[in-house]
Amino acid sequence: MIAIDIHKKLKIGKGWSDLHVQLQAERGTITVIHGPSGAGKSTFLKVLAGLIKPETGSISVDGDVWLDTSSRIDLSPQQRKAGFVFQNYALFPNMTVKQHLQYATNDAAWIDELLSLGQLQTFADQKPDDLSGGQQQRLAILRAMAIKPKLLLMDEPFSALDQKTKADLLAGLKILWDKLQTTVIIVSHYPDELKDIADHQLYVSYQ
Repeated sequence: MIAIDIHKKLKIGKGWSDLHVQLQAERGTITVIHGPSGAGKSTFLKVLAGLIKPETGSISVDGDVWLDTSSRIDLSPQQRKAGFVFQNYALFPNMTVKQHLQYATNDAAWIDELLSLGQLQTFADQKPDDLSGGQQQRLAILRAMAIKPKLLLMDEPFSALDQKTKADLLAGLKILWDKLQTTVIIVSHYPDELKDIADHQLYVSYQ
């Protein structure tokens, strides 16, 4: 179970907006978040990962308290160990595809399984600049999965993929998520494309 209730002030033009998100989801479920640009969807993911601090709020994952501002509990990103797929991929330019995964895990069999899932086996020794945008995006997803996270946060993770590649990747990811009982939160401008796998949909708007 993940339980979230956070408040975060957002700078909007010359004014301010209040990002207030409440969510409860069972372990192993998929939540798709959507809403207007600038409403704070990406900020919300970063708050969950511990990269941004909210003004007030609480986050618990599988009984572990990650954040409770009233008790001054605030685990670091390293302690939370959430998988994060950034919108801009955030890949390391000097690391090969395989090194990105080795940075996260020493399990060679798991690395091979992920490379196969992302159809990147033949690109294992290539660096990000040698990959297409879709290949970079798949690598970002595989890297986030490499740590077998309890919570996987994905910011527009399929935007660079064609329909067939996206469908094949999602089918494989869904099998892994079910096996690992990973709780997944996906920000998407196109939630209808994910309705077949989503257990919950959450609309985030200006307040």
